Amino acid sequence: MSNRRAGDDRRDRCRLCGSPLSETVGESAVSEFCSTGCRDVAAEFGAGDGDSGTDSGDMTDGGTDDTDRDETVRTFFRVDGMHSATCEAFLEAVAEDQAGVSDAEASYVTETVRVDHDPERVSTDALEDALSTVGYTAYLREDATADDETGGTRRSREMSGLRKRRADDMLEMRYVVGVVFGSFLLLPFLAVLYPMFLTDFTDWGALSQFDDAFTGFSGPMYMPLFLVMTAAILYLTGGPLLRGAYVSLKLRRPTTDLLAALTICSAYVYSVAVSGLGRNDLYFDLTIVVASIVMGATYYEATVKRRATDRLTDLTVSQVDTARLYASDGSTTELPVADLESGDRVLVREGERVPVDGTLAEGECAVDEAVVTGESLPVTKREGDDVVGGSVVTTDAAVVDVGERTTSSIDRLTRIVWNVQSADHGVTRRGDELAATVVPIVLAAAVVVGAGSLVSGASGLSVALAALMTLMVASPWALGFATSYSVASSLEAALERGIVVFDETIFERLRAIDIVVFDKTGTLTTGEMSVLEADAPDDLLAAAAALEQRAAHPAAAAIADAFDGSGGDGGGDRDGGNASGPTRADGGTAAAGDRTVRDFHTHATGVEGTVDGRTVLVGHPDLFRERGWTLGETLEARLERARAAGRLPVVVGRDGAAEGVVIVGDEPREAWEETIAALDADGVDIVVLTGDDGTSADIFDRHSGVDHVFAGVSPDGKTAAVRRMKGDDRVAMVGDGTNDAPALAAADLGISLGSGTALAADAADVAIVDDDLASVERAFALARAARNRIRQNLGLAFVYNAIAIPPAVLGIVNPLVTTVAVVVGTLLIVGNAERSLVGD
Repeated sequence: MSNRRAGDDRRDRCRLCGSPLSETVGESAVSEFCSTGCRDVAAEFGAGDGDSGTDSGDMTDGGTDDTDRDETVRTFFRVDGMHSATCEAFLEAVAEDQAGVSDAEASYVTETVRVDHDPERVSTDALEDALSTVGYTAYLREDATADDETGGTRRSREMSGLRKRRADDMLEMRYVVGVVFGSFLLLPFLAVLYPMFLTDFTDWGALSQFDDAFTGFSGPMYMPLFLVMTAAILYLTGGPLLRGAYVSLKLRRPTTDLLAALTICSAYVYSVAVSGLGRNDLYFDLTIVVASIVMGATYYEATVKRRATDRLTDLTVSQVDTARLYASDGSTTELPVADLESGDRVLVREGERVPVDGTLAEGECAVDEAVVTGESLPVTKREGDDVVGGSVVTTDAAVVDVGERTTSSIDRLTRIVWNVQSADHGVTRRGDELAATVVPIVLAAAVVVGAGSLVSGASGLSVALAALMTLMVASPWALGFATSYSVASSLEAALERGIVVFDETIFERLRAIDIVVFDKTGTLTTGEMSVLEADAPDDLLAAAAALEQRAAHPAAAAIADAFDGSGGDGGGDRDGGNASGPTRADGGTAAAGDRTVRDFHTHATGVEGTVDGRTVLVGHPDLFRERGWTLGETLEARLERARAAGRLPVVVGRDGAAEGVVIVGDEPREAWEETIAALDADGVDIVVLTGDDGTSADIFDRHSGVDHVFAGVSPDGKTAAVRRMKGDDRVAMVGDGTNDAPALAAADLGISLGSGTALAADAADVAIVDDDLASVERAFALARAARNRIRQNLGLAFVYNAIAIPPAVLGIVNPLVTTVAVVVGTLLIVGNAERSLVGD
């Protein structure tokens, strides 16, 4: 693309989020932005070049990134076996070494690798083979879900996919092998060797029978059993540790895997050497126990993560897997969405989701696009209007002409989320950071000890054994166990409180959060309209309810439910809630009853019809003005007060004149004030983003803990706003809708509420299972406590070395000493990890 063309495109797009500018934007102050919300965000945090919101390549079909070269495609792979930032760097290097690959980004948080490549030079199959190396298993992310599963979040479907299940089964098998065969091999140690070594420290007579138990016992007689079976355990159970050590050495980035590998491998080699000499100071048990303990913690962590994703299977599913093909004779045929072609027509019945983007072929209907746009009210669609895939038809049925690209906005939003996630590297675990410091020290100690032995005149074999012994007792292998076990126990503690944590590094990232951004609709508010007040004659309210029963938008449903004759009581506090029904000015009760409705008609902002012989109009004040109906000054003032309070006023009238108003609102969630106050007290800045107008967010703007409220922000603008805030600060985003998903993924930390959509949960690092806003602050408190617990356990990981090193220096170390050190250190870590994190 030429620079001139690129410049022209930027002038036609919002300076903040890159969305196309509307031709109707008239204010000069807004003319460079797609909305007042984007303008206000840019004024506060600065504007970029219009590409901060959604990469243009993100929205292209099939993953093609047309911002670079037309022949470059973007492919997403899921890679089982990733568990650290080192894995990310290794797999990126593997991918970039392939011919035709221009860029690769990996994220162990989501176990994905994004590769930009020329399909003519390197195929997806070749990339899949290249990434399936040294124990990693790669496959297309599109193929990761189980063929027979369509429910739940995509994350949960990926976790239950056949390939992922096989990977988990292999991990379980490794763990079982370590425990079963390791236990069998430990029997001789428990029965003979440990009592024998205990005689070095006590003269207890009962142990005298074990003196010189192996005297005359030549090495070749017992070596084959221990050597072969311990080697099998080392390969199977310790395989992931050995792979991690190899990767860390290749990248020259020491990790806890390398520390554990130093211990188990040095113990094995030392034991093989001394068994050949006929000695009985065998450390095969150290290899078995350490490999089993570390892999047990890894298996525990993987199991808890799988249970966490299983908790999300009941969330709303926004994707549509099948479509109803509509023939010219009116017949329909159900087929997979993937089989649709441009020019096909699909039938979408009332209450169903539109499977793909297209245009309305005939008639009109109301469509709820909140899942994509975030708008709280449905919009009326007429023949020829664009229809967004993933939106819900709320009235009548819709016949939709499939667009040029047989995808939905949900599908493209999913790819946007994948793009952001794969480019967002996980945080290096604290254990790996310590390993980077400790490994050189351990290796240096082994060299010094070996050199000292050599200077003292020891043989080459003795020098090697001294160096191996140093590695066994000096390497803090327990750092890997402490990290995995602490993370798993913290994830489980969060899960017990209804907080699903997908990324264990949240416990490290949360401490640095400077700004928490809340979406308004469905997050700070319930997302459900209800009647709060009503000031109109009873019979008119009943007539309005009779009309609204035929409409399909949240305000209509609220009015119909309030005055449908099912016992809605109008009593109560005029300024209070509606626990028993909407507040009535006269304390009366309205009921729709069995009223006769004729000539019903839906307008863009209301409904009209003849009820019991009289013309009734219900809707926005502008609708009354357009129709020439009169609005009194008193009523106008009442409407202004309602809008100022962030409520939606619905005017009701008949026979040419407005006679009253029904106040409808999306109520704030319980405990929203306490949640914001608690976060504010922690020194966190609070920002509220909403696609609605400013008056609807006034209640939040007035809270002393809220620093900024930005209204009228488009979905792309939310993502751009988060990225702008990330310039100098670390940002957490709290949302619930599909339109929030890119912003959730772009934030340093994403939190979705339980009422949210599947894509929002997939994009987030934390999901609140229940609609409990207080759990947001609880998640922060839990993460802070978990971070402290991990740090404590990393300190306890050195208990093994504190016990084993002094006897080694004194020359009295033996397998019993190292085993006691392993047991004591492990029990301390487990005991500390199992303590309650926070008070309930």
